[in-house]
Amino acid sequence: MKKISVIVSLFLAMVSPSVVSAQESSVDTTGYNPLSVRPVHESDIMYKKSLLRALDLREKQNQPLFSKNREITKLIIDAVASGDITPYFNDSLSAGSYNGNGKLTITQFQENMLIPNDQPALDSNEIAIMLANGDSSALQSNVGAQYFFATDLYQMEIKEDILFDKQRSRMYFDIHAITIKIPADHPSNIKGIEIPVASFMYKELVDKLFKDNPNAIWYNPQNDEEHHQLADAFELRLFSSYIIKVSNPKDAYLVDIYGGDLQKGIMASHWAAFELLEYEHNMWEF
Repeated sequence: MKKISVIVSLFLAMVSPSVVSAQESSVDTTGYNPLSVRPVHESDIMYKKSLLRALDLREKQNQPLFSKNREITKLIIDAVASGDITPYFNDSLSAGSYNGNGKLTITQFQENMLIPNDQPALDSNEIAIMLANGDSSALQSNVGAQYFFATDLYQMEIKEDILFDKQRSRMYFDIHAITIKIPADHPSNIKGIEIPVASFMYKELVDKLFKDNPNAIWYNPQNDEEHHQLADAFELRLFSSYIIKVSNPKDAYLVDIYGGDLQKGIMASHWAAFELLEYEHNMWEF
């Protein structure tokens, strides 16, 4: 056990406290983080690490978030279309987007939902010639834009802080943002890499989408009378995910810290989770 602790400690030293992204949300003038659903005053935070987690909605434990016609991605997409929530360029939820304030317009959001097409666009003369020859099969890429469905978007990322509140003597997971991504392994993703669609402020999702919404549920496969609101499901950590980034000076992903070695990156994810668990355990032990 001591040997494992030494290894984990050495790992955590490599990812010393910094920021998960280049721009970290700061506390407001009252000392509270405006992105927090349950804010803790900065003077009461004894320990904090910023984390980025990957979540695959196809996993069995995550399927309750992805129940038919009530997929969390569908709820979010519909809410964007109706103007109820705001999509952001990235999970910093601030500057760095097309228009400089971090927000995406609905048009920009829709463009990010477009299925990539490697077929060259045809001009009007080419279209006329093909129609004259009775060949319309190649016109599919020119007739109507094709978009990813909500069910295609099964990859998400969660940006959060884990912090110890010395006033209440307990650890909190403080989610700040959720990002929807086009999966790298989707057959229609010709780029072969994960592509961010948009990020969303978790607090806004809770206040404007998850609360009092009969469709925003964590579907309980064991008992139809025990479905949970999505806000409660995230609060209770009823999902499966793995850590892909811990705040560090270089803002590097775990896999990048180990030279792109996926196996070592997975091991580092487990080490990071273990270290956080051990830290909380030691707080109570001493």
